Amino acid sequence: MSGDQVLWVYVTAADAEEARRIGRALVEEGLAACVNLLPGHTAIYRWQGRIEEGPEAAFLAKTTAARFEALRARIRALHSYSLPCILALPAAAGDAEFLDWVRANATPA
Repeated sequence: MSGDQVLWVYVTAADAEEARRIGRALVEEGLAACVNLLPGHTAIYRWQGRIEEGPEAAFLAKTTAARFEALRARIRALHSYSLPCILALPAAAGDAEFLDWVRANATPA
């Protein structure tokens, strides 16, 4: 994957405030061009041998492959979870001007 490949990074958070706080930091620090906050949802998951269920929030960050490791590290540093969901998905295609905008804005502030 080339460094200018645009990625969507899906991240879950404990609540909407944590998602907003982390998302804002990512954009302010130039690690993401944009973050979309997603409404609250219920997560059902296995953790330490038990089935858990509880409220969560999520966000999508648009960044580049070159910025992903720094973005991942920053999310881990700001996150309340010991193992946050951080999942990068490559943008297979998109509007060329939008993709260029992401590339131009996912740069150090």
